[in-house]
Amino acid sequence: MSDHSSIEWTDATWNPVRGCSKLSPGCKHCYAETFSERFRGVPDHPFEHGFDLQLVYAKLPEPLRWARARKIFVNSMSDLFHERVPDSYVKEVFRVMVDADWHVYQLLTKRADRLRELTRRLPAKAVVHDHIWLGVSVEDRKYGLPRIDELRRARAGKRFLSIEPLLEDLGEVDLRGIDWVIVGGESGPGARPMDEAWVLNLRDQCRAAEVPFFFKQWGGVQKKKHGRKLEGALYDEFPKAEVGAVPTRTLRWAQLRAAQARAEDLEAQLGQLPLVTIRRAV
Repeated sequence: MSDHSSIEWTDATWNPVRGCSKLSPGCKHCYAETFSERFRGVPDHPFEHGFDLQLVYAKLPEPLRWARARKIFVNSMSDLFHERVPDSYVKEVFRVMVDADWHVYQLLTKRADRLRELTRRLPAKAVVHDHIWLGVSVEDRKYGLPRIDELRRARAGKRFLSIEPLLEDLGEVDLRGIDWVIVGGESGPGARPMDEAWVLNLRDQCRAAEVPFFFKQWGGVQKKKHGRKLEGALYDEFPKAEVGAVPTRTLRWAQLRAAQARAEDLEAQLGQLPLVTIRRAV
C-alpha cells in the first residue's frame, strides 16, 4: 500500500493484485502497464514480472495496519475483477474492507460483467456498505456506456464512474443510481485530446441529477501545464460516506492477525497464477 498517492481523488493505494491485460480503447496508454514494464526482469522488484497478473497475498491484510482513516484506491495497478483472479481471492479483499471499515475504498473496473455477477452472488452484507464504492471506467460510447448498466445491476453501497480517459462526446448518460462521477483527459506520451464541450456536457448532467462531480485533469503530454480548472473553477466534489470508528489497537491487531492467517491459507490453496503475458491490441 502506498501511504500517499498523486491521484487527485484518493489518499492512498492498495494493490493485493498486480498486473492486468488490455480490454478496450481506454487501456491503450495504460499508466500502470508503462510503469510496471520498466522493472521487468529486475530481481526481487515488486514488478520483476512486469505487468503479468499476480496475486500478492502479503498485501491482503494491509488496510488493517492503518489507524488513520483514508480514501483508498483498491488495485491502482490492476483490476480486481480480472477473469483470472479467483472468486475466493476477491471475497477476501471484500472481507478485509468490511473489517477495516474506518477507511473508504474505491474499486474501479472495466470488467463490469464480472463485478455485477460476483456481487450478486455474494451476500449483501459482504459487499453493500457505504464505505465501499464500486466503479466502472467509461471512456467511450461503444465500450464504456454499457458498463454503467452492469454497475447499476451490481450490489453496491455506492456506485461511481471514472470517465477517464474521455475519448469522445458521450451524449446523454443515464445517471440513475450513480453516486459520483470523475472526469479526466488522458496524459503522457501519445495522449489523445479531450474537447471541453464533452466535459461541460457531463458536468451539466451531473448538476441536473445532483451527482457529485470531480474534474481530475485536462491531461496531455504535460498534464501539469494544462491543470485541473474547468471554466476557471476546481471541481473536487465527493459523495458523503458513513465509516466506522477506528477500533482499539488491541482489536485492530487481532483483526490483522486473523487476516494474515486467512491470507496464508488462501496462498496454500491457490498458489500463484501462471505468468501469462498478454499484449492485446486495442
